Amino acid sequence: MTFSIVARCQKTGQMGAAVSSSSPAVAARCIRAKAGVGVAVSQNITDPNLSEVLLNLVRFDVAPQDAIHELVANTEFIIYRQLMVLDTQGQVATYSGEHTLGVYATHTGNQVACAGNMLKHTQIPEVMCQAFEHSEGCLAERLLLAMQAGINAGGEAGPVHSAGLLVVDKMDWPIIDLRVDWCEKDPIAELYQIWKAYEPQVDDYIVRALDPSSAISFGVPGNL
Repeated sequence: MTFSIVARCQKTGQMGAAVSSSSPAVAARCIRAKAGVGVAVSQNITDPNLSEVLLNLVRFDVAPQDAIHELVANTEFIIYRQLMVLDTQGQVATYSGEHTLGVYATHTGNQVACAGNMLKHTQIPEVMCQAFEHSEGCLAERLLLAMQAGINAGGEAGPVHSAGLLVVDKMDWPIIDLRVDWCEKDPIAELYQIWKAYEPQVDDYIVRALDPSSAISFGVPGNL
């Protein structure tokens, strides 16, 4: 019921994730990221706390694969979970429990990993990773292009209804946190439109947080 991607931009050091699902509000449950730490995903039959555990492990320099092994060895019901984690060096690791739903697969590449369950076919995570590696632009753009490649390759066995995008950089907060919590048709396309509206203002919102005295106007009535 879910497919997702975690990745790091080698040029900027930004890290992020994108996800889509047939379930509502998938991003609220499945993807987590912390600047200076990493990105984690818990999906399939989701336990959001597992993403936090993985981030706490890599925070203390536990390698992603070791973090996965530690979690798998010490977590009840882990056979129902599908996990991914990425650290600040771009190292990645994935896990799919034996009770992962439907057709499922994971694939890792150069500072990128993709995973999915209830997929149309097992090659979709590989298609997504390749799309990311061969794309250009900022990290958010590349994450969404990979998601689009996943849906074009077949995506889930059924329709998807929600999607989300999360990117962290040098700030303590995510610089991009965009969601489509329910859409009858093509939430990834809807999310991409939201991203293109937000893209020109990403840096402006950072300036407004750090130094509002030098921030440009909002460009809306009352603040032109």
